Amino acid sequence: ARRRRRRGGSAAGGRRRRSGRGPLGVTSDVGDWKAWLVLVIGDWGWDEWSHGNVASGGCQRRVGERMLEKMRELGDVKFIINVGDSFYPNGVQSREDPQWQNKWRNVYHQELRDVPWYSVYGNHDYQHDPCACGDGPEACAQVNGDINNTQFFYMPALSYFKEHPELNLEVVGLDLNKYVDGWNNTLEKYLEFADCKYSPCKEKCLANAEARAQEAFALFEERHQKSTAKNMIVFSHYPTDYFKTRPDFLNRLKDNSRHHILYLGGHRHSIDKTSTVPISPNDNWLVGGGGGWSCDGSNQGFVVGEIGLDHKLTSYAVTFPEEECCSPPLPSPWNGSCGWLGKDNCLNDDPTACDCRELNPNGPCTPCPKSHKRSEEPVSPVSPLPPVPPVPPVPPVP
Repeated sequence: ARRRRRRGGSAAGGRRRRSGRGPLGVTSDVGDWKAWLVLVIGDWGWDEWSHGNVASGGCQRRVGERMLEKMRELGDVKFIINVGDSFYPNGVQSREDPQWQNKWRNVYHQELRDVPWYSVYGNHDYQHDPCACGDGPEACAQVNGDINNTQFFYMPALSYFKEHPELNLEVVGLDLNKYVDGWNNTLEKYLEFADCKYSPCKEKCLANAEARAQEAFALFEERHQKSTAKNMIVFSHYPTDYFKTRPDFLNRLKDNSRHHILYLGGHRHSIDKTSTVPISPNDNWLVGGGGGWSCDGSNQGFVVGEIGLDHKLTSYAVTFPEEECCSPPLPSPWNGSCGWLGKDNCLNDDPTACDCRELNPNGPCTPCPKSHKRSEEPVSPVSPLPPVPPVPPVPPVP
Protein backbone atom coordinates (compact mmCIF):
# COMPACT_ATOMS: atom_id res chain seq x y z
CA ALA A 1 0.00 0.00 0.00
CA ARG A 2 1.28 3.44 -0.79
CA ARG A 3 1.75 5.93 1.98
CA ARG A 4 0.77 9.55 2.09
CA ARG A 5 2.53 12.09 4.19
CA ARG A 6 0.35 14.21 6.42
CA ARG A 7 0.94 17.81 7.38
CA GLY A 8 3.81 17.73 9.84
CA GLY A 9 5.75 14.99 8.04
CA SER A 10 4.56 11.74 9.63
CA ALA A 11 3.34 8.89 7.45
CA ALA A 12 -0.40 8.89 8.12
CA GLY A 13 -1.10 6.30 5.46
CA GLY A 14 1.01 3.79 7.35
CA ARG A 15 -1.23 3.67 10.40
CA ARG A 16 -3.22 0.49 10.75
CA ARG A 17 -6.91 1.15 10.79
CA ARG A 18 -8.84 0.48 13.94
CA SER A 19 -11.68 -1.82 13.15
CA GLY A 20 -14.95 -1.47 15.00
CA ARG A 21 -18.21 0.34 15.18
CA GLY A 22 -18.81 4.00 15.91
CA PRO A 23 -21.72 4.99 18.15
CA LEU A 24 -24.08 5.58 15.22
CA GLY A 25 -22.32 4.19 12.17
CA VAL A 26 -19.90 1.60 10.94
CA THR A 27 -16.30 2.08 9.86
CA SER A 28 -16.23 -0.32 6.96
CA ASP A 29 -13.01 -2.16 6.22
CA VAL A 30 -11.04 -1.09 3.15
CA GLY A 31 -7.95 -3.15 3.87
CA ASP A 32 -4.98 -2.77 6.16
CA TRP A 33 -4.35 0.89 5.36
CA LYS A 34 -6.29 4.09 5.80
CA ALA A 35 -5.98 6.94 3.34
CA TRP A 36 -7.75 10.27 3.98
CA LEU A 37 -10.25 11.68 6.44
CA VAL A 38 -12.79 14.48 6.79
CA LEU A 39 -14.34 15.80 10.01
CA VAL A 40 -17.85 17.32 9.96
CA ILE A 41 -19.35 19.69 12.54
CA GLY A 42 -22.28 22.09 12.80
CA ASP A 43 -24.17 24.44 15.13
CA TRP A 44 -21.28 25.11 17.48
CA GLY A 45 -20.72 28.84 18.19
CA TRP A 46 -21.91 28.98 21.83
CA ASP A 47 -22.58 32.44 23.26
CA GLU A 48 -22.49 33.20 26.97
CA TRP A 49 -25.33 35.71 26.82
CA SER A 50 -27.76 34.01 24.46
CA HIS A 51 -28.18 30.25 24.15
CA GLY A 52 -30.69 27.44 24.52
CA ASN A 53 -30.50 24.52 26.93
CA VAL A 54 -26.75 23.94 26.55
CA ALA A 55 -25.84 25.62 29.80
CA SER A 56 -22.16 26.38 29.17
CA GLY A 57 -19.45 26.44 26.54
CA GLY A 58 -18.04 23.22 27.96
CA CYS A 59 -19.94 21.04 25.51
CA GLN A 60 -18.52 22.87 22.49
CA ARG A 61 -15.04 22.59 23.99
CA ARG A 62 -15.41 18.87 24.63
CA VAL A 63 -16.50 18.36 21.02
CA GLY A 64 -13.43 20.30 19.87
CA GLU A 65 -11.10 18.32 22.13
CA ARG A 66 -12.49 15.02 20.86
CA MET A 67 -12.09 16.21 17.27
CA LEU A 68 -8.42 16.88 17.97
CA GLU A 69 -7.98 13.45 19.54
CA LYS A 70 -9.62 11.83 16.53
CA MET A 71 -7.47 13.82 14.13
CA ARG A 72 -4.29 12.68 15.89
CA GLU A 73 -5.52 9.10 16.17
CA LEU A 74 -6.58 8.63 12.56
CA GLY A 75 -4.04 10.65 10.64
CA ASP A 76 -4.43 12.54 7.40
CA VAL A 77 -7.43 14.86 7.86
CA LYS A 78 -7.69 16.84 4.63
CA PHE A 79 -10.34 19.37 5.66
CA ILE A 80 -13.21 20.03 8.04
CA ILE A 81 -16.78 20.59 6.84
CA ASN A 82 -18.73 23.17 8.82
CA VAL A 83 -22.47 23.26 8.07
CA GLY A 84 -23.05 26.64 9.71
CA ASP A 85 -24.49 28.46 12.70
CA SER A 86 -20.92 29.15 13.63
CA PHE A 87 -21.54 32.30 15.67
CA TYR A 88 -24.58 32.40 17.89
CA PRO A 89 -26.78 34.35 18.19
CA ASN A 90 -26.40 36.79 15.26
CA GLY A 91 -23.26 35.95 13.25
CA VAL A 92 -20.18 38.11 12.73
CA GLN A 93 -20.20 41.55 11.17
CA SER A 94 -16.67 41.65 9.74
CA ARG A 95 -13.31 39.88 9.73
CA GLU A 96 -12.37 42.05 12.70
CA ASP A 97 -15.28 40.81 14.79
CA PRO A 98 -13.86 39.46 18.10
CA GLN A 99 -16.12 36.39 17.82
CA TRP A 100 -13.67 34.87 15.32
CA GLN A 101 -11.19 34.71 18.17
CA ASN A 102 -13.49 34.02 21.11
CA LYS A 103 -15.78 31.39 19.59
CA TRP A 104 -13.51 29.70 17.04
CA ARG A 105 -9.76 30.22 17.42
CA ASN A 106 -9.82 30.08 21.22
CA VAL A 107 -11.93 26.91 21.25
CA TYR A 108 -10.49 24.69 18.50
CA HIS A 109 -6.82 23.74 18.62
CA GLN A 110 -4.40 25.17 16.06
CA GLU A 111 -3.97 21.71 14.52
CA LEU A 112 -7.69 21.60 13.71
CA ARG A 113 -7.52 25.08 12.21
CA ASP A 114 -4.43 24.32 10.13
CA VAL A 115 -6.67 22.51 7.64
CA PRO A 116 -9.34 24.38 5.66
CA TRP A 117 -12.84 24.63 7.14
CA TYR A 118 -15.20 24.31 4.17
CA SER A 119 -18.21 26.30 5.37
CA VAL A 120 -21.66 27.62 4.54
CA TYR A 121 -23.88 30.14 6.28
CA GLY A 122 -26.50 29.05 8.79
CA ASN A 123 -29.59 31.09 9.59
CA HIS A 124 -28.07 32.62 12.76
CA ASP A 125 -24.92 33.56 10.84
CA TYR A 126 -26.95 35.79 8.54
CA GLN A 127 -28.82 37.89 11.09
CA HIS A 128 -26.35 40.75 11.61
CA ASP A 129 -23.88 39.88 8.84
CA PRO A 130 -23.83 42.47 6.01
CA CYS A 131 -24.20 39.48 3.70
CA ALA A 132 -27.96 39.54 4.25
CA CYS A 133 -28.25 42.93 2.55
CA GLY A 134 -25.34 42.71 0.12
CA ASP A 135 -25.49 42.43 -3.64
CA GLY A 136 -22.79 39.76 -3.79
CA PRO A 137 -20.33 37.69 -1.78
CA GLU A 138 -17.91 40.59 -1.42
CA ALA A 139 -20.24 41.99 1.27
CA CYS A 140 -20.15 38.79 3.33
CA ALA A 141 -18.03 38.65 6.49
CA GLN A 142 -17.42 34.88 6.27
CA VAL A 143 -16.59 34.62 2.57
CA ASN A 144 -12.92 33.83 1.90
CA GLY A 145 -11.62 32.46 -1.38
CA ASP A 146 -8.04 31.84 -0.24
CA ILE A 147 -7.86 28.20 0.81
CA ASN A 148 -4.42 28.79 2.33
CA ASN A 149 -5.70 31.53 4.65
CA THR A 150 -6.74 29.34 7.57
CA GLN A 151 -7.33 32.35 9.82
CA PHE A 152 -10.85 32.23 8.39
CA PHE A 153 -13.17 29.63 6.89
CA TYR A 154 -12.84 28.59 3.26
CA MET A 155 -15.96 29.84 1.48
CA PRO A 156 -15.17 31.25 -1.97
CA ALA A 157 -18.86 31.97 -2.64
CA LEU A 158 -22.17 31.39 -0.90
CA SER A 159 -22.60 28.20 -2.95
CA TYR A 160 -19.50 26.63 -4.46
CA PHE A 161 -17.71 23.42 -5.37
CA LYS A 162 -14.19 22.20 -4.75
CA GLU A 163 -12.62 19.35 -6.72
CA HIS A 164 -10.25 16.87 -5.09
CA PRO A 165 -9.04 14.64 -7.94
CA GLU A 166 -6.44 13.05 -5.65
CA LEU A 167 -9.36 11.73 -3.54
CA ASN A 168 -11.72 11.05 -6.46
CA LEU A 169 -14.02 13.47 -4.64
CA GLU A 170 -15.90 16.69 -5.22
CA VAL A 171 -17.28 18.85 -2.40
CA VAL A 172 -20.35 21.04 -2.99
CA GLY A 173 -21.50 23.64 -0.44
CA LEU A 174 -24.99 25.12 -0.81
CA ASP A 175 -26.69 28.20 0.66
CA LEU A 176 -30.29 27.04 1.18
CA ASN A 177 -31.34 29.35 4.01
CA LYS A 178 -34.64 30.07 2.31
CA TYR A 179 -35.67 26.66 3.70
CA VAL A 180 -35.25 27.53 7.38
CA ASP A 181 -38.95 26.65 7.89
CA GLY A 182 -38.89 23.72 5.50
CA TRP A 183 -39.92 21.36 8.32
CA ASN A 184 -43.39 22.95 8.15
CA ASN A 185 -45.19 21.29 5.25
CA THR A 186 -48.08 23.76 5.45
CA LEU A 187 -45.82 26.55 4.19
CA GLU A 188 -45.08 24.96 0.82
CA LYS A 189 -46.18 28.00 -1.19
CA TYR A 190 -44.98 30.55 1.34
CA LEU A 191 -41.51 29.43 2.34
CA GLU A 192 -39.17 32.35 2.95
CA PHE A 193 -36.07 33.03 4.99
CA ALA A 194 -37.74 33.97 8.27
CA ASP A 195 -34.52 35.27 9.86
CA CYS A 196 -34.58 38.21 7.48
CA LYS A 197 -36.77 39.97 10.05
CA TYR A 198 -33.61 40.38 12.16
CA SER A 199 -31.67 42.07 9.36
CA PRO A 200 -31.88 45.82 8.62
CA CYS A 201 -33.20 45.12 5.09
CA LYS A 202 -35.97 42.53 5.32
CA GLU A 203 -37.21 42.72 1.72
CA LYS A 204 -33.71 42.75 0.21
CA CYS A 205 -32.72 39.85 2.45
CA LEU A 206 -35.76 37.81 1.35
CA ALA A 207 -34.97 38.45 -2.32
CA ASN A 208 -31.33 37.48 -1.75
CA ALA A 209 -32.31 34.24 -0.02
CA GLU A 210 -34.64 33.29 -2.86
CA ALA A 211 -32.04 34.00 -5.53
CA ARG A 212 -29.28 32.23 -3.60
CA ALA A 213 -31.38 29.11 -3.13
CA GLN A 214 -32.08 28.91 -6.84
CA GLU A 215 -28.39 29.40 -7.60
CA ALA A 216 -27.57 26.60 -5.14
CA PHE A 217 -29.96 24.10 -6.73
CA ALA A 218 -28.65 25.01 -10.19
CA LEU A 219 -25.04 24.55 -9.09
CA PHE A 220 -25.75 21.12 -7.59
CA GLU A 221 -27.55 19.99 -10.74
CA GLU A 222 -24.67 21.22 -12.90
CA ARG A 223 -22.00 19.53 -10.80
CA HIS A 224 -23.98 16.29 -10.61
CA GLN A 225 -23.93 16.19 -14.42
CA LYS A 226 -20.41 17.47 -15.07
CA SER A 227 -18.32 16.09 -12.23
CA THR A 228 -16.27 12.99 -12.96
CA ALA A 229 -15.57 12.26 -9.28
CA LYS A 230 -16.57 8.91 -7.86
CA ASN A 231 -17.78 10.57 -4.65
CA MET A 232 -19.58 13.82 -3.85
CA ILE A 233 -19.93 15.38 -0.42
CA VAL A 234 -22.85 17.82 -0.56
CA PHE A 235 -23.72 20.01 2.41
CA SER A 236 -25.95 22.87 3.48
CA HIS A 237 -27.20 24.09 6.85
CA TYR A 238 -30.38 21.98 6.65
CA PRO A 239 -31.08 18.23 6.83
CA THR A 240 -32.91 16.40 4.06
CA ASP A 241 -36.31 16.51 5.80
CA TYR A 242 -36.38 20.30 5.24
CA PHE A 243 -36.66 19.75 1.47
CA LYS A 244 -39.88 17.79 1.18
CA THR A 245 -41.23 20.59 -1.01
CA ARG A 246 -38.31 20.00 -3.41
CA PRO A 247 -38.66 16.36 -4.48
CA ASP A 248 -36.47 17.14 -7.49
CA PHE A 249 -33.58 17.93 -5.16
CA LEU A 250 -34.16 14.86 -2.98
CA ASN A 251 -34.41 12.60 -6.04
CA ARG A 252 -31.12 13.93 -7.37
CA LEU A 253 -29.49 13.31 -3.98
CA LYS A 254 -30.68 9.69 -4.25
CA ASP A 255 -29.25 9.26 -7.75
CA ASN A 256 -26.06 7.20 -7.59
CA SER A 257 -25.76 6.63 -11.32
CA ARG A 258 -22.76 8.96 -11.54
CA HIS A 259 -21.53 9.44 -7.95
CA HIS A 260 -21.84 8.11 -4.46
CA ILE A 261 -23.26 11.07 -2.50
CA LEU A 262 -22.83 11.84 1.17
CA TYR A 263 -25.19 14.67 2.18
CA LEU A 264 -24.64 16.60 5.43
CA GLY A 265 -26.93 19.13 7.12
CA GLY A 266 -27.35 20.65 10.58
CA HIS A 267 -29.79 23.14 12.12
CA ARG A 268 -31.47 20.55 14.32
CA HIS A 269 -29.17 20.11 17.28
CA SER A 270 -28.31 16.44 17.34
CA ILE A 271 -26.35 13.77 15.44
CA ASP A 272 -28.31 10.99 13.76
CA LYS A 273 -29.32 9.26 10.53
CA THR A 274 -32.89 8.47 11.57
CA SER A 275 -34.67 11.84 11.78
CA THR A 276 -33.83 12.79 8.20
CA VAL A 277 -35.38 11.77 4.87
CA PRO A 278 -33.29 8.83 3.58
CA ILE A 279 -31.55 9.22 0.23
CA SER A 280 -30.55 5.59 -0.23
CA PRO A 281 -28.65 4.12 -1.95
CA ASN A 282 -26.69 7.28 -1.06
CA ASP A 283 -26.10 8.41 2.50
CA ASN A 284 -26.85 11.40 4.73
CA TRP A 285 -26.33 12.67 8.27
CA LEU A 286 -27.82 15.25 10.58
CA VAL A 287 -24.72 16.95 12.05
CA GLY A 288 -26.10 19.78 14.20
CA GLY A 289 -24.67 18.55 17.50
CA GLY A 290 -21.69 20.88 17.90
CA GLY A 291 -22.79 22.04 21.36
CA GLY A 292 -23.51 25.64 20.47
CA TRP A 293 -27.18 26.19 21.23
CA SER A 294 -29.35 23.35 22.52
CA CYS A 295 -29.89 19.60 22.67
CA ASP A 296 -32.70 18.55 20.34
CA GLY A 297 -31.65 14.93 20.79
CA SER A 298 -29.40 12.92 23.04
CA ASN A 299 -26.35 12.97 20.73
CA GLN A 300 -23.87 15.83 20.50
CA GLY A 301 -20.59 15.42 18.65
CA PHE A 302 -19.35 15.24 15.06
CA VAL A 303 -19.11 12.94 12.04
CA VAL A 304 -16.02 11.36 10.49
CA GLY A 305 -15.77 10.63 6.77
CA GLU A 306 -13.13 8.15 5.61
CA ILE A 307 -11.94 7.75 2.03
CA GLY A 308 -10.12 4.49 1.53
CA LEU A 309 -7.28 3.76 -0.86
CA ASP A 310 -9.92 2.31 -3.19
CA HIS A 311 -11.69 5.71 -2.87
CA LYS A 312 -14.63 4.17 -1.07
CA LEU A 313 -16.32 6.82 1.12
CA THR A 314 -17.70 5.71 4.50
CA SER A 315 -18.84 7.69 7.54
CA TYR A 316 -19.64 7.32 11.21
CA ALA A 317 -20.44 9.53 14.22
CA VAL A 318 -18.45 10.29 17.35
CA THR A 319 -20.87 11.28 20.12
CA PHE A 320 -20.92 11.96 23.84
CA PRO A 321 -22.99 10.49 26.67
CA GLU A 322 -26.12 12.59 27.02
CA GLU A 323 -25.24 13.84 30.50
CA GLU A 324 -22.02 15.47 29.27
CA CYS A 325 -23.86 18.04 27.18
CA CYS A 326 -27.58 17.60 27.66
CA SER A 327 -28.10 17.08 31.38
CA PRO A 328 -31.34 18.56 32.76
CA PRO A 329 -30.85 22.21 33.65
CA LEU A 330 -30.71 23.23 37.29
CA PRO A 331 -33.82 24.92 38.69
CA SER A 332 -33.87 28.51 37.52
CA PRO A 333 -35.33 31.57 39.23
CA TRP A 334 -36.30 32.91 35.81
CA ASN A 335 -39.43 32.19 33.80
CA GLY A 336 -39.07 30.35 30.49
CA SER A 337 -35.83 28.84 29.18
CA CYS A 338 -33.91 31.80 30.55
CA GLY A 339 -31.40 30.32 33.00
CA TRP A 340 -28.73 32.64 31.62
CA LEU A 341 -30.70 35.80 32.38
CA GLY A 342 -28.84 36.62 35.59
CA LYS A 343 -25.79 37.37 33.42
CA ASP A 344 -27.70 39.34 30.76
CA ASN A 345 -25.49 42.12 29.37
CA CYS A 346 -28.49 43.97 27.86
CA LEU A 347 -26.68 44.25 24.51
CA ASN A 348 -28.20 41.43 22.44
CA ASP A 349 -31.52 42.14 20.76
CA ASP A 350 -32.15 38.67 19.34
CA PRO A 351 -35.59 37.07 19.91
CA THR A 352 -34.41 34.79 22.71
CA ALA A 353 -33.02 37.67 24.74
CA CYS A 354 -36.03 39.92 24.15
CA ASP A 355 -38.53 37.17 25.00
CA CYS A 356 -36.72 36.39 28.25
CA ARG A 357 -36.64 40.06 29.28
CA GLU A 358 -40.37 40.34 28.61
CA LEU A 359 -41.11 37.15 30.58
CA ASN A 360 -39.03 38.36 33.52
CA PRO A 361 -39.88 41.96 34.43
CA ASN A 362 -37.66 41.66 37.50
CA GLY A 363 -34.61 40.71 35.43
CA PRO A 364 -31.46 42.80 35.25
CA CYS A 365 -32.43 44.48 31.94
CA THR A 366 -35.35 46.53 30.71
CA PRO A 367 -37.46 45.14 27.83
CA CYS A 368 -36.49 45.49 24.18
CA PRO A 369 -35.93 47.64 22.23
CA LYS A 370 -32.96 49.59 23.59
CA SER A 371 -32.58 47.44 26.68
CA HIS A 372 -30.35 48.71 29.45
CA LYS A 373 -29.49 47.76 33.02
CA ARG A 374 -32.29 48.48 35.45
CA SER A 375 -29.67 49.93 37.76
CA GLU A 376 -29.14 52.55 35.06
CA GLU A 377 -32.78 53.65 34.99
CA PRO A 378 -32.91 57.40 34.48
CA VAL A 379 -33.68 59.19 37.74
CA SER A 380 -36.83 61.30 37.68
CA PRO A 381 -35.87 64.92 38.00
CA VAL A 382 -36.57 66.42 41.40
CA SER A 383 -38.93 69.41 41.31
CA PRO A 384 -36.96 72.53 42.14
CA LEU A 385 -37.65 74.17 45.45
CA PRO A 386 -39.62 77.40 45.28
CA PRO A 387 -37.38 80.43 45.29
CA VAL A 388 -36.63 81.90 48.67
CA PRO A 389 -38.29 85.33 48.91
CA PRO A 390 -35.86 88.15 49.41
CA VAL A 391 -35.34 89.29 52.96
CA PRO A 392 -36.81 92.78 53.41
CA PRO A 393 -34.25 95.38 54.43
CA VAL A 394 -34.00 96.14 58.11
CA PRO A 395 -35.33 99.68 58.77
CA PRO A 396 -32.77 102.07 60.23
CA VAL A 397 -32.79 102.58 63.96
CA PRO A 398 -34.23 106.02 64.75
